[in-house]
Amino acid sequence: MSRRTFVAAGAIAVLALSACGNGDSSTDTADTGTAPSMSASAPMASPSAAAQFGPGCAAVPTDTADPGSFEAMAKVPVATAASGNPLLSTLVTAVDKANLVDSLNSAQGITVFAPTNDAFGKIPKADLDKVLADDATLKDVLTYHVVDGQLSPDTIAGTHETLQGDELTVTGSGTSFTVNDTSMVVCGNVSTANATVYIVDTVLMPTS
Repeated sequence: MSRRTFVAAGAIAVLALSACGNGDSSTDTADTGTAPSMSASAPMASPSAAAQFGPGCAAVPTDTADPGSFEAMAKVPVATAASGNPLLSTLVTAVDKANLVDSLNSAQGITVFAPTNDAFGKIPKADLDKVLADDATLKDVLTYHVVDGQLSPDTIAGTHETLQGDELTVTGSGTSFTVNDTSMVVCGNVSTANATVYIVDTVLMPTS
């Protein structure tokens, strides 16, 4: 599949998630992941591989029978997982509009920076409608949110090439990360069957 197609799918993955609370045996709270879920108000120096973090995680359903719960999302591909996440319905609509659902579900080993509904809401309606109506532009924007490889909280900081071709830069550590100095991670380290998702509060725009 094309690089752009591969990425856009990742964008929606944005929502999928991993089972929480499975950490290592370290006595440090951040590393044990003993808490079933972690909020941004509980700072951790280094979240475990299975622990989600950030204030946005509180909006994810806690009933494991709900398709939008972390446990349910971890069992299915990212596009399918995102469709059950209440924070990502606009992203899901965009991915579907770009015909990238199948590509996203079949992608392997990606990291997706998934904009919330509120993130899309920051874009003036006329501008957003214009992007949604232009398939080429929409794919560029969506694939810019996808990075090859599954990045953990310990490796996400730094500059990464996106599937769109431009680079994005993540700064921060622990449970506090910002992308391109403008978009904050509101729910991070969410796992799906084929991707790791970091939900962000601002839509990222490629420079080319």
